[in-house]
Amino acid sequence: MMILELDGVKKDIRSRTVVQPVDYRLPAGQVLALCGGNGAGKSTILRIVAGISEPTSGTVRLGGRTWKEDRKGCSSILGYMPDDFQFGQALTAGETLEFYAALRGKAALKRVDAVLEEVGLTSVRNGKVASFSKGMRQRLLFGQALLGEPELLVLDEPTNGLDPYWLQAFAELINRRKEQGQSVIFSTHQLEAAEWTADHVMFIHEGMVSMAGPMEEFRSRFGGNGLSQAFAHSAKLFQDGGTPT
Repeated sequence: MMILELDGVKKDIRSRTVVQPVDYRLPAGQVLALCGGNGAGKSTILRIVAGISEPTSGTVRLGGRTWKEDRKGCSSILGYMPDDFQFGQALTAGETLEFYAALRGKAALKRVDAVLEEVGLTSVRNGKVASFSKGMRQRLLFGQALLGEPELLVLDEPTNGLDPYWLQAFAELINRRKEQGQSVIFSTHQLEAAEWTADHVMFIHEGMVSMAGPMEEFRSRFGGNGLSQAFAHSAKLFQDGGTPT
């Protein structure tokens, strides 16, 4: 079963194309990493997947559903983490997750403490969000996406602001989720995060997919830890006007 299908997904803003047509299939229970620099178009693709932004053309299917045909069904299987968000500064970490859990229902409310533990914030459950570091806010933002036990996690730059310890912890958490059958699509400019977690990788340069495919293909072509080499190759291919592969 394909949890995510992108068919010719394109996005124009005003008269400028910010995402060239994207086609990809992600099987259920696997992880896709979108890799590229700032402004490459990664966040735009994820907002389209999450139903926040409509594509100018093309179709997104989540577990066979489209946002236009079944918005409630798509929402029910998805957990979304934006790249940045300002939580209520007067709330504690626990109160913040309780608020988001209440939107998901009783089952999510019962998971608040477990999610705080999973993202390493149990010790600051009663701490005000206003006092949190960037990395702690990222972990809280990640936590709210986990509350509903979604089939598909859509994470926009989840590793921003994380120290090396929590970058590794993030990778372990994603891999545990994958073992439990959940699917993940996330964006990052940190190639090690993709190395540690992804089954599929997509390199994006200025809105164009320059290379995409299963991780095993990248490793076969560029070596066991060859994403940096592959990314450099894809960037040169894009700069030279080559055909994306």
